[in-house]
Amino acid sequence: MDEQIRQRITLHPNVMVGKPVIRGTRIPVELIVRMLAQGVPEGEILKEYPRLQPEDIRAALAYAAETVAHEDVFPLRPGTLRGQVDEPVCRCD
Repeated sequence: MDEQIRQRITLHPNVMVGKPVIRGTRIPVELIVRMLAQGVPEGEILKEYPRLQPEDIRAALAYAAETVAHEDVFPLRPGTLRGQVDEPVCRCD
């Protein structure tokens, strides 16, 4: 894991039920990523959470990217989420 992430993100079972947070706070990485995804400007996030620094926001994004990069993905056939059986994905006629 990147040094920037290690210095700024922490996980502890007694803080926010073990979710990753910005070190020294109870601000979850998820909250920062969601706010950015909703279009909240970085400056507004920093104003709302004065303990945060711009580097914390970058570390939150880096943590999220690192987590997704190591996620196992198992593609589902169309319709399997609804419990339906569709035609085969590949027709090899």
